Amino acid sequence: MAQQRIDPNAAIIELGQIKFGETDLSGVLTQVSELARRTIPGAEEVSVTLLKQEGAHTAAFSGEMALRLDELQYEFDHGPCLEAARKATVVSVPEMAQEVRWPEWAARAVQDGALSSLSIGFPIQETVLGALNIYGIAPGAFDDDAVTLAQTFAGYAAVALANAHLYDTTVTLAAQMQSAMQSRAVIEQAKGIIMGERRCTPDEAFAVLAKVSHDSNRKLRDVAAALVERAARPASPKRDRGDAGSLP
Repeated sequence: MAQQRIDPNAAIIELGQIKFGETDLSGVLTQVSELARRTIPGAEEVSVTLLKQEGAHTAAFSGEMALRLDELQYEFDHGPCLEAARKATVVSVPEMAQEVRWPEWAARAVQDGALSSLSIGFPIQETVLGALNIYGIAPGAFDDDAVTLAQTFAGYAAVALANAHLYDTTVTLAAQMQSAMQSRAVIEQAKGIIMGERRCTPDEAFAVLAKVSHDSNRKLRDVAAALVERAARPASPKRDRGDAGSLP
């Protein structure tokens, strides 16, 4: 079935407009693979391989054939997408029926209707490698112009991955900082309560919290939060405000 092609310049502009705060990494890579499928001459289906220490997986794909042929390579532990990812290079299979480097995989690809392929490797981080994989249904589907365009998309995929990773890291760091600030605030509140009850110094109040935390095998923040919650409840006539046992 003929596919509607889009102008490469328009596709590149669209890649540059991806908003990382509005989609996850999978969504970003899905956009990259779908735009590549619609832009690169000869592309029938496209996928993105990520290669980590724990193994390879297909992070995005535009069709089931691409996914099957990727996963078959992971099963064999060899093939063009793995070669491209591991060496950050371009791996072309112009005539799948005549491929001798990975004959078993190539035979299965022919059965699935892929008669040529092109994989562009790209480094992401020290522990993560990747490859943009393009499958064609005709022999010799990818000329020099197609290779150049595929390299452009692979470059954008690498940038998208780096930016998505940076975004996730920044969001995580912000959440951690917010949690730390909240913990500090509740601990200061608890210290204030102890200082008022025991007429002690801030250091002595913190030492009381630390001892309860250690003796009860609970986090300092949890001990502090329980004390603040207890202090917020209506006063009980039986509460001994000077007794160490009043700490939760």
